[in-house]
Amino acid sequence: MKKRFHVKKGDEVVVISGAEKGKRGKVIAVEAKKERVIVEGVRMIKKHMRKSQQTPQGSIIEREGTIHISNVMAADQFDARAAKRNPEPANA
Repeated sequence: MKKRFHVKKGDEVVVISGAEKGKRGKVIAVEAKKERVIVEGVRMIKKHMRKSQQTPQGSIIEREGTIHISNVMAADQFDARAAKRNPEPANA
């Protein structure tokens, strides 16, 4: 049976807990088996690349790491929740 999650690839999300709390980004990939997501610009890690014909010197690249799916919320849902909590004063 396939797992269903509250976010999918391409959705804009907000990180709601952890070291990256408050950051926004687009979901690049969802790893269903591990229940983790990769979000654009969030949890950047350095990856050491071995020497190859394309990179004869080898290199260190920065890429996004994964975060648990329970630590993200859809951006529109997050904004609606924030608006409900802090209503704008009417004609003040």
